[in-house]
Amino acid sequence: MIVSHQHRFIYIKTKKTASSSIEAALSTVCGPDDIITPTTEEVTDAFEGERNAQNFRLDHPLVPKRPLIKRLLRRPERYYHPSIGYYEHMPAWRVKAYLGDKTWNAYFKFTFERNPWDRQVSWYKYKTRKLDRKPSFGDFMANTRRAFVNNYELYSIGGEVVLDHVGRYENLATEFEAAMEKLGLAGRVKLPVLNTTAKPAATGEAPYRGFYDDRLRDTVADWYGREIKAFGYEY
Repeated sequence: MIVSHQHRFIYIKTKKTASSSIEAALSTVCGPDDIITPTTEEVTDAFEGERNAQNFRLDHPLVPKRPLIKRLLRRPERYYHPSIGYYEHMPAWRVKAYLGDKTWNAYFKFTFERNPWDRQVSWYKYKTRKLDRKPSFGDFMANTRRAFVNNYELYSIGGEVVLDHVGRYENLATEFEAAMEKLGLAGRVKLPVLNTTAKPAATGEAPYRGFYDDRLRDTVADWYGREIKAFGYEY
């Protein structure tokens, strides 16, 4: 997640939408007072001059305190713990609360979303990448707590989308450049060429469809009905 006071934008970091690459690219134009949240994900070497995490610690009454037991046991504070202040997959409501209405309303706020059926397969591959014995996609989906992707909660407040722009991952280069044009940064921020699983295969079938039967297809439709309706996604 990035808040650029220099360029007056807020980037909300969603999951499985090339967000780490976007964050690395945006960091190349950030100034010393801008907020960049920490992450453990690797970023490409193509981004020369990107800034490291900075200014994410925050003293604010709404920042949750670490549980006493974790402090006494000296448990490490993770990059995704809300207690650090600003953190990577931070929901819009919390960003707004920390920045205040004046800044929130004045800055250009954007993120990206992805076809939920495609995104779910990408999430499954990511979450099981280090396992010696990977569960089947169906078994993975049986654990809702592990499998559910909460992107919609990140860019909505009270069920309503509150950002100025939610671009489609499927058209990432074009929509990212459109966002940069609105910020007066066209041509200054370069994204890598991405391989997206949303592109049709030679047979005309999107590769992610091979993971689904009717039941799993309907499960995704049920879980992510809000973003499917908001952005017109289809299986």
